[in-house]
Amino acid sequence: MLTQPPLLFALQGTELYASRIAQRLGCPLGRHEERDYEDGEHKCRPLDSVNGREVVVFHSLYGDGLQSANDKLCRLLFFCGALKDAGARHVQVVTPYLCYGRKDRRSQPQDPTITRYVATFFEASGVDRLIALDVHNPAAFDNAFRIPAWNLQCTELFAEHFAGLVGNAEVVAVSPDSGGTKRAEQFRQALERQLGRSVGSALMEKHRNQATLTGTLLIGEVSGKTAIVFDDLISTGETLKHAGLACQKAGAARLFAAATHGLFTAGSRLFDPPLFEHIAITDSVPPFRLPPDCIARHVQVLDSTALTATLLAENGAFDQV
Repeated sequence: MLTQPPLLFALQGTELYASRIAQRLGCPLGRHEERDYEDGEHKCRPLDSVNGREVVVFHSLYGDGLQSANDKLCRLLFFCGALKDAGARHVQVVTPYLCYGRKDRRSQPQDPTITRYVATFFEASGVDRLIALDVHNPAAFDNAFRIPAWNLQCTELFAEHFAGLVGNAEVVAVSPDSGGTKRAEQFRQALERQLGRSVGSALMEKHRNQATLTGTLLIGEVSGKTAIVFDDLISTGETLKHAGLACQKAGAARLFAAATHGLFTAGSRLFDPPLFEHIAITDSVPPFRLPPDCIARHVQVLDSTALTATLLAENGAFDQV
């Protein structure tokens, strides 16, 4: 029987996210050291004793100006291995954004399935459980891991947000490609519950050849309605823009977009010129590539820490959130 609550650690770059969860759970973050060496190597170690303890490690695996996604993944794996070597009884990882989620299948001969390799790395480092927010392909995610791995969905969070914006207008949830149909349908159902009335659905045709997007067919009625293009992540933003322009051409009265992970790898290009009234994202990845004025005018960042804290509280020795 556990006599102490789990220890929480946040690696560099995820401290703010983890501290908000720690506050909700009523416990502090643990102390640890991250040391860089002159040749680019590094080490991470806990400074609080983890022997016999349950441990939760937070790290969002997106690349930024200080560390690439590979750097962050490597640090996280090494730190989890160090925790197990130091006697941690159970190691749980919370990675709001899980890298390599898009490379989940073979699209050409001898292609790698990197999602599965990443899962193997976590298992080899002694991780006992993993939580990620809105992974790219839930089926591939489930099949890749041999440890308990949970895909925490943010559809209800987005539904609550948009339910307060659309008023009495007719609303349609738009999937920007066929691969996101199930995701958009889950959002549509959540928004329907929030509004207490019917919400329509639409699907945008999309074909990708390297960096070129094609496809002109929009399936579903958006004319005169509020259209919300819903996806799991924004990289360059071209997929969202492709669907948004089609909805605009088809006569949508209002246009919004939403995605759990806002990478914005092309900077503010998505907003030049602005197409959507605003784009809603979560705090899984801070929108650090966007200028502050662009964020203020065009982006709504939703707090996902309550969802994560609730899941941890339901499955750990924490006080009620």
